Amino acid sequence: MAKFNAQTLKKSILRGLGLEKHSKYVSDYFYDANMKASIYMSIVVIVLEVWMLVRTTVTLIRKDMMDKFGLYFEKYYINYIILLTAGVVMFVFALRYVLGKTERKWLGILIKWAFSAICIYFGIKISMQDYQKGEQILTFLTMELFVVCLLTWRPWVGFSILTSSYLIFFTILSRMEAHNTGEVGLTLATQINGFTMWLSTLLFCISNYNKTLSQALKDESLEEVNSHLSRISVEDELTGIHNMLYFRSEAEKLLNYVTTDKDNVVFLFFDIENFKSYNEKYGFHKGNELLKQAAHMIVDAYPNSLVSRFSDDHFVVLTHKEGCKEAAEKLSEQINALQNEVHLQLKCGAYQPTADESDPSLACDRARFACNTIKKHFDNFFRYYDKTLEDKFQMKQYIVNSIDNAIANGHIKVYYQPVVSTRTGEIVGLEALARWIDPRYGILPPGAFIEILEEYRQIHKLDICMIESVCRDYREAVEKGEVFVPVSLNFSRLDFELCDIVGELDKRAVKYKVPRDFLDVEITESVLNDQHDLLQRAMSRLRELGYKVWLDDFGCGYSSMNVLKDYSFDVLKIDMNFLSGFDENPKTKLIINNIVALTKEIDMVSLTEGVETREQFEFLASINCDRAQGFLFSKPVPLEKLRERAAEGELKFSEEFRSVQV
Repeated sequence: MAKFNAQTLKKSILRGLGLEKHSKYVSDYFYDANMKASIYMSIVVIVLEVWMLVRTTVTLIRKDMMDKFGLYFEKYYINYIILLTAGVVMFVFALRYVLGKTERKWLGILIKWAFSAICIYFGIKISMQDYQKGEQILTFLTMELFVVCLLTWRPWVGFSILTSSYLIFFTILSRMEAHNTGEVGLTLATQINGFTMWLSTLLFCISNYNKTLSQALKDESLEEVNSHLSRISVEDELTGIHNMLYFRSEAEKLLNYVTTDKDNVVFLFFDIENFKSYNEKYGFHKGNELLKQAAHMIVDAYPNSLVSRFSDDHFVVLTHKEGCKEAAEKLSEQINALQNEVHLQLKCGAYQPTADESDPSLACDRARFACNTIKKHFDNFFRYYDKTLEDKFQMKQYIVNSIDNAIANGHIKVYYQPVVSTRTGEIVGLEALARWIDPRYGILPPGAFIEILEEYRQIHKLDICMIESVCRDYREAVEKGEVFVPVSLNFSRLDFELCDIVGELDKRAVKYKVPRDFLDVEITESVLNDQHDLLQRAMSRLRELGYKVWLDDFGCGYSSMNVLKDYSFDVLKIDMNFLSGFDENPKTKLIINNIVALTKEIDMVSLTEGVETREQFEFLASINCDRAQGFLFSKPVPLEKLRERAAEGELKFSEEFRSVQV
């Protein structure tokens, strides 16, 4: 604290004396202020001196004293002319500077000092003559006010000017004979008045300086803010290259220029693959440094081109088609050289706009789409957007643009796949799976739209629609007196980010009066590695409300045991891949047997998916796996189809749940 106070005191003293160092902006501010003040000051001086010259000349003529012109010239005219000349020089230079016709600041400073010195000299000279005649020393005081108060000086400079000029003037007066008393020296009244004027003028000088300094600092701060805002409006804050706002604006202009050769224009989209792992390994600081390096490598690789950071570790370039792939190949080698223990690879998608296209955003999207198709393909780093990709891209755009209408018009349907008890062979559950029955493309399987909706962060719309449909099916079944079994719903990890999915589930359960133990939630094992805290809270809330939580696709990841240790589940769903080598691989049965035994030990229900043969089902029953699911029983179909098969005796719904239906 003492150190802080000492530093604050030192800073205050330096500022009070005007000894602190000014920034270039503040120095320029003071200079500009003095140049503007010099215009007004010099105008006043010019007018006064012209008036004095005219007045003196008229007086000489009227009183027929022209024979004394030489005496008056030496005594008065020369001083008026010198000050008038200085005023004119100051006025001309200051006006030219304000109008932007000269930038020689050193010359302006020199003229300002010379003008100030001449003004003070004039004040001393004229007031000495007035004092001898018994008149007031107003000219000296006026010139002091002009110089020290109209212009802005650092306090120590103002003090020096005032003190030196007052000392010189009053020293001269002290040797002169006072006209009114005949005594040599200064009267007490003159000394007191002189000191009072000196002090008042000095205080005004200090006040004027501090006021100007405060305004300069305020303006500098605003200038920095405006400069920052202007910079970030066109510049990426991290890498220093252009941002997408600037890119889109300039790219659109280029595409619309009649001189642009679109046959030789290409949009490139770059993605540093595995950058997320690099961040996790070395931290965000190192990751940011890598992004900066990569950004400037791309700028260097494509000179005279439009380069921008798209987002995260993605960059876009608008450049000439010729040589773009070769430059991308060199860039890829440079990025590879930056890696340490984490393998980095630069991927590049390219799109060449057609003659009538002028939308940079669409061009970037297509280049990005091309880039995404070669991710995880380590033998390919460059891909052009072509007709094959065009069809896929159009489908992607269609899905993103049509999801809201599809939900509103009932094109999203729930298909159910039964979950069967290995003990009774009866249906004890259903998994709800989405199907998009599109009027244009027909039936769209989940693989055609799930990942796209996740990429564009619209997956929660689909999942909320699924919740609504399942709850509605339950209510309709109950009102018809039909049996209904618990249904499991698949939630995306993004559901927990994009909305309150637990609240949406519970709201519809209440709306349709669905018992909470009739709605189960499946969470994929891989999801749990991304957002531990968020999902932990959501799962706890689900179980507190009375919903069962399933672990889906158990065994497809590398951290299955940790997941069981860190989270609480009601049902463990064994991944279908375990049954893929059922007949050939003797380890398969042993592994499944041990997993099922583990579920018994930790009080979970076991369910194996992907059951396709009677032999597989009988094996699962023999090791006491509780439930099974697969094409052996049924592929996913509408609920009405399941009921038809049940009516025909092919399937049977368990009656154990009928008593709890309300």
